Amino acid sequence: MRNWFVYLLASLACIILLFLLIPLVKMIFGGDFSVVWETFQQKDVLDSIYLTMRVSFMAMLFVLCTGLPLAYLISRYDFFGKSLVEALIDIPTMIPHTAAGIALLLVFGRGPIAEFFVTFGIKFSDAEPGIMIAMMFLSATYLINGAKEGFNKVDIKLEKVARTLGANPLQVFLKISIPNAKKDIINGSLMMWGRGLGEFGAVVILVYHPMVAPVLIYDRFTSYGLAHSAPVAAIMIMISIMIFLSVRFLNNKLK
Repeated sequence: MRNWFVYLLASLACIILLFLLIPLVKMIFGGDFSVVWETFQQKDVLDSIYLTMRVSFMAMLFVLCTGLPLAYLISRYDFFGKSLVEALIDIPTMIPHTAAGIALLLVFGRGPIAEFFVTFGIKFSDAEPGIMIAMMFLSATYLINGAKEGFNKVDIKLEKVARTLGANPLQVFLKISIPNAKKDIINGSLMMWGRGLGEFGAVVILVYHPMVAPVLIYDRFTSYGLAHSAPVAAIMIMISIMIFLSVRFLNNKLK
């Protein structure tokens, strides 16, 4: 009697899996590989892909340094406003990305905060730091929540034992908590990096030039049409899949 239920679940699952798979397969295998290869060798495409991957990785590293302490505080301590802090972490995922871009432009593109950073030679509007903060604003949630879930899985008794053996709180955090939560931290970092690679809405408002790959795809589509934008999109999809599968494989080895 249970078989019909399993078949029902499998049938419904296949619908969403096909919905996710078919566009990817069509994009990768539906075009002319010679055109994709020729596009890949173009300097502006290579520069755009490198810029996208590098800045997204830098954003991830920044959030690793600042978001891990936040995730640990939420996981281990109760404090006034904790629910508000957790809500604040999740809110960017619900904001339209173009609205987030306008909000960032109002804060970092003009006004006292923008002027303050300019005194240190840091400019956000139409500059790489602007790409970085746009990526961070909309993707930091994944890393922080992933790290929080990892810390929640770490047995607090391990930390208490380390403290009784003479380790200070920083040593416990670096040598006990983080190593035991590394799988979830890596997963969260991967999700953040991958989300940053695809960020468009906020970046295109705050920083049109230099162009990250999603903006380049949009620019080619609006200027030259599908034939010139599809090969760049195919390249980014293939690179994203390769990175994702590689990191997933390495992460599984950490078990």
